[in-house]
Amino acid sequence: MLSSFFRRIDPFAVFAVTVPLAIYLLTLAPSVTFFDSGEFITAIHSLGTAHSPGYPFFVNYAKPFTWLPFGSIAFRVNIATALSAAAACYGVYLLVMTLVAHDDSTDRAMSRYVARGCAMSAALAFAFSSRLWLQSNHDKPYPLVAFIVAVVFWALLRFRARYDKGEECPHYVYLGAFLCGLATGAHQTIVLMLPAFAWLILSRDWRLLGRIKEFLLAVSFGLLGFAIQLHMPVRALKNPLLNWGDPRTLDQFLWNLLRKGYPSDPPHRDAALLWQQMGAFNIPKEFTWVGIGLLVLGLVVSFRRQRDEVIAYFLGIATSLLVIVGYFNTQPDLIFLTEEFFTPLYLLSAVFMGVGLFWLLRRALANIAVEKLTSVPVKVLVGVFILLLPATICALNYYENDQHENYVAFDYASNTFRSLPQGTVLYTWGDSGAFPLWYLQGVERMRDDLDLLHTPHLVFRWYLDAFPHLFSRSMLRSVPESLQSAESALKMAVAEQIGSRPVFIDFSTRYSLPFNEYGMQQRGIAYQLVKGGSNTIYPPDLSVWSLYSARGYTSQMGFRDLDTGKAILIYAMGRLEGGETLLRAGYRSQGAEELRLAAAVAPELRGQVEQMLGAFGLR
Repeated sequence: MLSSFFRRIDPFAVFAVTVPLAIYLLTLAPSVTFFDSGEFITAIHSLGTAHSPGYPFFVNYAKPFTWLPFGSIAFRVNIATALSAAAACYGVYLLVMTLVAHDDSTDRAMSRYVARGCAMSAALAFAFSSRLWLQSNHDKPYPLVAFIVAVVFWALLRFRARYDKGEECPHYVYLGAFLCGLATGAHQTIVLMLPAFAWLILSRDWRLLGRIKEFLLAVSFGLLGFAIQLHMPVRALKNPLLNWGDPRTLDQFLWNLLRKGYPSDPPHRDAALLWQQMGAFNIPKEFTWVGIGLLVLGLVVSFRRQRDEVIAYFLGIATSLLVIVGYFNTQPDLIFLTEEFFTPLYLLSAVFMGVGLFWLLRRALANIAVEKLTSVPVKVLVGVFILLLPATICALNYYENDQHENYVAFDYASNTFRSLPQGTVLYTWGDSGAFPLWYLQGVERMRDDLDLLHTPHLVFRWYLDAFPHLFSRSMLRSVPESLQSAESALKMAVAEQIGSRPVFIDFSTRYSLPFNEYGMQQRGIAYQLVKGGSNTIYPPDLSVWSLYSARGYTSQMGFRDLDTGKAILIYAMGRLEGGETLLRAGYRSQGAEELRLAAAVAPELRGQVEQMLGAFGLR
């Protein structure tokens, strides 16, 4: 019985999952990272609500991983993302095998083993693409969405195949509808694939439009999956640790679900900006130009017998570009965030690359005698050919995606904590400056004596309600949200608190607003506001630098994203500003040493350091 079970296992499918998972675990971030990481982990740990649109399915998917008996909570959640990414790779394998299953040459030159090898090659190429790899080694919902897209695509292909045989199998459509509804709780970009899914159904038989009963059942299953959104109001009643928007009422639930907390004025778009926005979908970057060649080949050969599948692929691309590029019209400094939305399209691209590779091998082996196909040289040659593209992509991206030593965000947050005296109120500005602090305090229980306040949220009543000891009688409540700005709210809050406890701001807040009415003393990468001291120069407190962990900005880790680079630069700029302040106060040797240390952390500041030293007559 056991031997029969193992004989039924497809080793190529196993490798398509286990090899990516092993690589992801080797390069997994050991703790919290920047961007949304700290917020997601805090929401997952407390089964709360993350930023709009809440991500309830991702939160519930990752929650069981927090019960693993090893590593930090952040590391366990990162494992959840790695597993979902490996599952998405299996989705590629499954789709390639489905698309090539009816090839009439597989009984001779192109054996089923070579077909499986091509499917595995496509799965590995997708696994090692820079976008999926970057999402797999820390907490991200996009691999989960990509996996669901693969399953829905497969279910609809099964529906079409059974329909061609005269079999009525609407349960495949119902499954797809349920998964699409569920996927809205991972990321709403799943709706961009709906036109492609609808095409796969209706292009088989347009008369299906007249089946009202089946249509209503599909909508019902979709709503059943969408019911995962009820997690937000239900959990809001329990006041979880992270309760973004406090969606316990219908108005607040819709505020979160519809992303009303992110007002923005799209920039004026010219040809250069449009090209930059279009560049967020970049297949050559993900799969190299060889991959592009296989993709084009796979689309061409598929168009003959699987035209609707090819059209569905292009519908997904067109819809995504129209919405992400055309409608969103993202500002230049935020375009990099839209790159993640195209992950499902990269998955489908890898599928057609596998089809193209299959066609090439079929042509190459068609004239080889059957007895030679089993020879060792031919097997080795075919194996090399199959693995060449994924191995190349892996080699190109490994160094930059290896995050197993990435403690930058963890150390940045813990170093910030080391800068602050007991009972401090710290105002932050920017997600990456705030979210790692939320994680360390809320999940790892560091510095419970502090109040961490996110300046952009001070305009929202639901946020003030989360700090009743600070804002129950605050003047902030008397100003309507529509008339309040983050800048004025911050100034009002500081004025109310500075007389009773230490008030600090982080580096981003320091350079986002003028604080002419207060003096300022630097403590490492944080700044204490001093009431009535606007005309006094306060030398920086250098003692806190000795308390800092330096691994976050002195390691030779290859991985660098935008905010990791900014964090390292903040350390250097903190040294630079402290050195300049000391020089102005007459502490020449200490000031020069601080400037030297700034240049050591960020060599790109060396010219600025030399210019500053020269201005004070120093070398």
